[in-house]
Amino acid sequence: VGAQGDTYQVVADVSQFEPPDIVVTTSNCHVAIQAEKVAEDGTICDTFTHKCQLPEDTDPLSVSCALTEAGTLVITARRR
Repeated sequence: VGAQGDTYQVVADVSQFEPPDIVVTTSNCHVAIQAEKVAEDGTICDTFTHKCQLPEDTDPLSVSCALTEAGTLVITARRR
């Protein structure tokens, strides 16, 4: 988690996954990123999981995420 001005930012490289394969959840100032790539036969061939805790002065309602064309997931949250 990095601070940049009045926001916090979490960055993850998920370029090996398609957007529908990526799930971001938040709960009690925790952010979880989960991604799974499923092969044609239905088996899971690649996974990515990352969990982190945002600082206590994070506004939990301000958390948002964006996926760049290069496959970088950027999660941002404002400070109170």
